[in-house]
Amino acid sequence: MEQREPAAVDALFAEALGAGESRPRAREVLSRAPDEQVLASALRRAVPVAFLEEVASTRPWSERPRVLARVVLSPRAPQALSLRLVSGLYWRDLAEVAATPRLPAAVRSRAESLLRDGLADMRLGDRVTLARLATPALLPVLLADSERQVTESTLLNPRLREEDLVAAVRREDVRTVLLEATVSSSRWAANYAVRLALVLQPRTPLPLALQQISSLVPRDLRRVADEAGLRPLVRAAAREVLAGPEAG
Repeated sequence: MEQREPAAVDALFAEALGAGESRPRAREVLSRAPDEQVLASALRRAVPVAFLEEVASTRPWSERPRVLARVVLSPRAPQALSLRLVSGLYWRDLAEVAATPRLPAAVRSRAESLLRDGLADMRLGDRVTLARLATPALLPVLLADSERQVTESTLLNPRLREEDLVAAVRREDVRTVLLEATVSSSRWAANYAVRLALVLQPRTPLPLALQQISSLVPRDLRRVADEAGLRPLVRAAAREVLAGPEAG
């Protein structure tokens, strides 16, 4: 949320600090909170724990997921409180929680678990957006998505590591959409480890596998030529490149 009415935010924050760790005083301050936007903005600051606990237990704020998200993301929120609230957050806020290093590992892990469990019910556009900003724990699931748009967005995620993509390409149940998107990816198409994984993946479409052969070093060409599970044409192409221009 963007901060609006800075004077009101400053005033609410000052009152929250003045209440200290007194729950009754925090409750009184909270009763004067002007609106959700101001409260959410104030919660971005280091308010006392008592104020956070009152927000989490006082209606209507305790029923507002975006307000509760600011409680979970607060630098002072106790782990137990955050774990209690995190299941009620929207997916975007869960993604932010999962990606915030200063939060307890248990809270971040819970957010990732909730996101993973909710993927099947998310709209395509939301999955595409999530794929760009998801944390590493979610990337294998997103790489296995049946929609090319989701796969392409995941390939652009800066948190995606070479070893994670290679592992996804090597899976026995890898989807063709991932193999095709990887070959077309401006980020990954020239990556040697990924190219080798594509050639060694029996499910890679034949034209795409053959396209990678000439980039392999002799050691890996021999490996491809000897790999019994690959198509005969792929193995023959590897032998031909190994033999050099004098072949045939």
